[in-house]
Amino acid sequence: MSLGRWLTRLWLILLAALTTIVVVACNQGTNTPTTGGNPGGGQGLKVGVLLPVTGDLSAFGQPMVKAIEMAVETANSCGGVLGQPVQLVKEDDRTSETAGAEAMNKLATIDKVGAVVGAFGSGISSAALAVAVPNQVVMVSPASTSTVFTERAKKGEFQDFWNRTAPPDTYQAAALAKLAYNKGFRKVSTIVINNDYGVSFEKVFVETFKALGGQILNEQDPSRYDPKATTFEAEVRKAFGNKPEAVAAALYPDTGAAVLKSAYELGLLEGVQLLLTDGVQTEAFPKAVGTKPDGKMIIAGALGTVPGADGKGLEQFQKDYQAKYNQPIGAFVPHAYDATTLILLGAEAAKSNQGAQIKTKIRAVAAPPGTEVSNLCEALKLVREGQEINYQGVSGNVDLDSNGDVQGAYDVWTVEADGKIKVVDRISA
Repeated sequence: MSLGRWLTRLWLILLAALTTIVVVACNQGTNTPTTGGNPGGGQGLKVGVLLPVTGDLSAFGQPMVKAIEMAVETANSCGGVLGQPVQLVKEDDRTSETAGAEAMNKLATIDKVGAVVGAFGSGISSAALAVAVPNQVVMVSPASTSTVFTERAKKGEFQDFWNRTAPPDTYQAAALAKLAYNKGFRKVSTIVINNDYGVSFEKVFVETFKALGGQILNEQDPSRYDPKATTFEAEVRKAFGNKPEAVAAALYPDTGAAVLKSAYELGLLEGVQLLLTDGVQTEAFPKAVGTKPDGKMIIAGALGTVPGADGKGLEQFQKDYQAKYNQPIGAFVPHAYDATTLILLGAEAAKSNQGAQIKTKIRAVAAPPGTEVSNLCEALKLVREGQEINYQGVSGNVDLDSNGDVQGAYDVWTVEADGKIKVVDRISA
C-alpha cells in the first residue's frame, strides 16, 4: 500500500473514532442516563426539549428550560412515569429554523424521544413539525402562537401530534387591537417581523381593529422586515411615516430593538404610542433600544400584551421557582411547565413512551369530566390508579381543543422610564 493511501486510511479511522467520541460526550453532557424510551429499548419515557438557549429568543428560552427541568424533577421524585425516571434530552434551536429542524431530526431519529417540549419561534416549530409528524413525535409548544398552526391542524396536517399551551395569535392580536381601540386610537399602522409569527399576527390585528371601527394606515402596503437585514429605514418609514396615532409592532428582541432605535433616530417615535407583543416582553429589550439624553428609556410608556398565567397551581409554582432559581418567573415559563406536565401525564395515561399513543391521551388528561387536580404528583397518582383527571395548569386550565389550541387571557404590560416591565391590566379577546 502506498504511503498516500495508508495516510488516507489512517485519517478516516481517526475521523470515525473522533466522531464517536464527540457523539458520546454530547449525549453524556445533555442527557440524564436511564434505560431509554426508544422502541424495543425499555419502557422509560424520553422527552426532548427544543428551545432557544442562544440566539434572538434566548432570553425567553433559558428560564423556560428551568421550568421543564422542574416538572421532570417533580415527577421523578414521586415515582417517575411508566415506573421509571423520565429522561430529558435538551437541544438548542439557536432561534434558527435550520438549526431547529436539525435538532428535531436528532431528537426523533437518534434519541428517539416520544415527545418534545417546543419550539418557541413559530417558524422553528413549523420546520420541526416537518420532521416530528412523519416520525410520530408529539410536540407541545409553550410559545409558538402563529395562527398558521390552527389552520393547518384543521386540515389534518399534524395528525394530532401538535399541541400548544400558549394561546394562538388569533386571540392575542385581537386582544391588542381591542386594547388599542379602548385607549382611543383610531388611526394605527403595523410593523412586523416577516415570518409565520409576525404575518399571522398582523392579519388578525388588522381584521379586528377594522371591525371595531379603526383604520390601518398602511394596510395596502404593510411593513414587514427581514430578520436577517441590518438596516430598517424603509420599513420604519412605511410604518411611521403616515403620522399614525399608534403603531402595533410584532417583533423579535434583537432585530426589534434595531427597528425601534432606527425609528427614534429618524425622529418618528415622537407622539406615537407603541403597541408591543409577547415577543419582546423582557427587561433586556428596552435597554437594547437605548436611552434618551435625559436618561429615560426611548420606549418608556410602550404598552404590550403577553399570554397571562392564572392557573390554580400558579402561586405555589411561583414560590418553588423563586426558591430554586432565585429569580421570578418570566413570560411563557408557566406554559413551559404545563407543556411538560401534559406530556408526562399523557404518557402515563397511555401506558406508553411512544408518540403515537401519547397523542391519544394528552388532551384527555386536561379535559372534563375528570377529577380536577393541579399538583403533578397527585395527578400522576390518580392516573396510575386508572382514574380520569382534568389537569389544571399553572398557566391556566390548559383545555386543548381539537386543533391542539388553548384559550387564554392576556396581561397588559408597560415599559417604565427605567426600563422595568410592569403588568398594569388584563384583557381578553
